Formats: sequence, structure tokens, C-alpha cells
Amino acid sequence: MNAATATFSLSRIPSLDKAAVWIVLALLLVVAGLASDAFFNVKYLANLLRQATPIGIVAVGVTFVMLLRGVDLSVGAIVSMSAVACALIMNGKPENLVPALLATVALGAVIGLVNGLLIAYGRVSSFILTLGSSIAIYGLVQMSTGGTARGVVSPGFREVMNSRVLDNMLPVLVICLAAAVAVGLFLQSRTRFGRHVYLIGASPEAARLAGLPVLRVTVAAYVVSGLFAALGGIALLARTGVSGTNPGEGMEFDVLAAVVLGGTTFAGGRGGVGGTFAGVLVLFIALNLANVAGLPFATQLAIKGFIIIAASAAHSWLGRRGSGRTET
Repeated sequence: MNAATATFSLSRIPSLDKAAVWIVLALLLVVAGLASDAFFNVKYLANLLRQATPIGIVAVGVTFVMLLRGVDLSVGAIVSMSAVACALIMNGKPENLVPALLATVALGAVIGLVNGLLIAYGRVSSFILTLGSSIAIYGLVQMSTGGTARGVVSPGFREVMNSRVLDNMLPVLVICLAAAVAVGLFLQSRTRFGRHVYLIGASPEAARLAGLPVLRVTVAAYVVSGLFAALGGIALLARTGVSGTNPGEGMEFDVLAAVVLGGTTFAGGRGGVGGTFAGVLVLFIALNLANVAGLPFATQLAIKGFIIIAASAAHSWLGRRGSGRTET
């Protein structure tokens, strides 16, 4: 009887782990709605999602890196470089739109490829390497812009990307975010790459002994992260209409906060894109609620830090509870 009870309890722990962020999201929405009626307004929530689109898209790619027990601190810099490069290539000409988008995505993928190759084959710490990449890329962006906004977007680009459909309710940028999440979910659950990411993240040594292509999958994960970071840079450019100097500076911390909130921790092998999407929503609703309450920016930064700490501790506790009951 005790064994059966333990087995039943064990089966519920992973479900609780996966559902935790969605439960938090539902409770947060109720609290936010009680604090302000705006949170029950569909257009307001759609605009909130529009603001979250760049970070949400980038977070999808970072999820795969963190599932492998890695980290990518260069995504904020890639977002900055992508936004600037895209605007420069567009140069205000409609015929440059498609080449600019393709070149920007390729640029992000190439940076991810370099990161992945050095981490996988050079045995360099992902934290140190991507931190170095981030600093170098930020420096290159500053050198290329001279500290001022450069480049002009193609005519109609910002207008189309900031338009709304479905009776002026749904922003096009939100559709882009939904598409990015859908692609991430497909890669995660319907491809060999996604299955390998989970297996390698759960136990890299066992995966290596089983003959899984650990190095190639690691490189591919960083390419995916760089590609989605470039898409996030394009989304940010579309939302603001100007490239700025380093528009993605600091974004990596928001991205990490969202991914950790969604249940993908540095332990690897657990979590996923669905949870990351919920984590993005929790982060933005919480910060928006703090903004509505009139809290200063410094306080909002502290809240963001506490969110990361609390989410990491909660998921770690749930993981230990699950593994402890497995041994029973």
C-alpha cells in the first residue's frame, strides 16, 4: 500500500513541476485583474504580448541551450547587432527588405555556430565564452554605429509588423511570437534533434556512451539560439522602427529569467518551450503590475532578480522531491 502511494505521488511530481508556471500565471492574472481592470481587457493583454515578442522569441532559442545544461549570454548582443545590421542593409529601400531579413538571420546563425563550435569542440565554458562573445559584439556594434542610431527601415516594414488583424484585436508581432513558439515546440517534440537535446541534457555522459552525437547537437543548439536571437532583433526593430545603438543590451537577463521561470533550469534535461512561453507571460505581467503600482525602475530590477531566485529554488525543490521519491 505504501509503495503504491509512493508511486502515485511520484507520478504527480513531474506534472506539478510542469504545471507550476501555468498555475502561477493564472493566479498572477487574477491578482493583476483585481489591481487594475486593464488586465481583463483583451486589447491590453494583446499589447502586453506585443511588448514581450522580442524577448519571447529569443527565449525560445535559449531554451534549447539550457536544456543541454548550457547558457547563452550573447543573445542580447546578437539582438543589438541584428537590429542594427538589418536597418543598415534595408537603408530605407523596399527592394532591400528580403535580403536584409535573410542576411540578419544568417548573421545570428553564424554567431551561434561559432559559439557552439568553440564550446563543443574547444571545451570552453559556455558562460565564459558567451560572455566574451557578448562583450565583443557590443563593442563591434558601438564601433559600427558611432554611438548613434544608424540605418533606415524599408518603407512599410514597421507599419505592417505593427498592424493588427481580427477586427484590430491581434497584433501581427504577436502572431510572429506564436509562430516562433510553434516552431520551438515542433523542434522540441517532433524532431530527432529535440529528443537528443533532452537525453543529452539529462545525462551527458550516458548519452556519449550510448553513441549520441553530443558535440553536433551542442553546436546545433547554439545555432538555434543565435538564429532566434536574430529573429528577436528583427522583431525589436519592427516594434521600435529604429535600430538604436545597443537596443538589446541587458535583454539576456530578461530571457534567462523567463526560461528559468518556465521550468528549464541549468540542471538540464527538464523544461521546454511551452513553459518558457508561460514564463515570459509571468515575467511581463509581474513587471507591468509593478509599473502600474508606480514602483521605481530599481525596484523592478530587484523584483526581476527575486523572481529568478525563487523560480530556480522552486524547480530545484520539485526536482529533488521527484528524484527522492524515485529512490523510495
